[in-house]
Amino acid sequence: MIAFLAKRLSVGLVTLIVASVVVFAVLEVLPGDPAQLMLGMNATDEAVATLREQMGLDQPLLVRYASWIGGLLTGDFGRSFTYSSPVLDLIAERAVVSLPLALIALAMSTAIAIPVGLFAAARRGKAADTVTMGAAQIGVAVPNFWFALILIYVFAVWLRLVPSGGFPGWEAGVWPGIKALLMPAVALALPQAAILSRVTRSALLEVLGEDYIRTARAKGMPRRHVLWRHALRNAMIPVLTILGLQFAFLLAGTIIIENVFYLPGLGRLVFQAITQRDLIVVEGVVMLLVASVILVNIVVDICYALVDPRLRSNA
Repeated sequence: MIAFLAKRLSVGLVTLIVASVVVFAVLEVLPGDPAQLMLGMNATDEAVATLREQMGLDQPLLVRYASWIGGLLTGDFGRSFTYSSPVLDLIAERAVVSLPLALIALAMSTAIAIPVGLFAAARRGKAADTVTMGAAQIGVAVPNFWFALILIYVFAVWLRLVPSGGFPGWEAGVWPGIKALLMPAVALALPQAAILSRVTRSALLEVLGEDYIRTARAKGMPRRHVLWRHALRNAMIPVLTILGLQFAFLLAGTIIIENVFYLPGLGRLVFQAITQRDLIVVEGVVMLLVASVILVNIVVDICYALVDPRLRSNA
């Protein structure tokens, strides 16, 4: 198990290094001078030159990259010129919105998808299976911002049960904060639940044709026990893969939803930083999200090994 973990951590470290190079290079090749764009077209050459010096844009490319990486390793993500605040403080302030939102959406998605996938797999070829997978296909096809607009109209405008947007802050209480995140979480969870339910159904159908499932049925084991105790566990490898990818997507892909619901999260921070060309904020947030994705994938690999011990010996 130690060798398995060491290998996964090594791969994650190499991936993180490569990602840092890609992120830095992509932002460097964007057209336009960030200092000029931040100050406006009417700014004097002296003001632009001063801001470029403050932002470190007058230094060679490799020096800027080394300085940025050195700061990340020491916990110094730089300072935002737009917000006049350390980037790490901005990230910490916004993460308390985005992280709970992603976790709630993932919990909703899993709670919906796995029972639906089991239900459809147990009724393969029947009307219930067709209707369930048809609904899942609609969920896959409809974008999450459309679900968001429908939810706002029904629950905020028509029924007036929840606020249409904004976030009161956790200092206002746990329930008001969760209440403000419920609709965004549902909008994020529904498309992901549709995808996960289809994957769960496909994985279960493949497992249900195995000999040990037929043996369990021949021994008189109840159908429900066969599905939950034997089939589901052995079908969890592809399900865990999608769960890991979904959490990464939910954490990093909330830009549209956070803007629709006017949530002060990481997605909205990145959107604002991109429009204002505050590159140090974009780099810091993106690298944090990349590190989160890599960490989630390592956790998923560990879950693989726990579900199927054969993977530990083959690592």
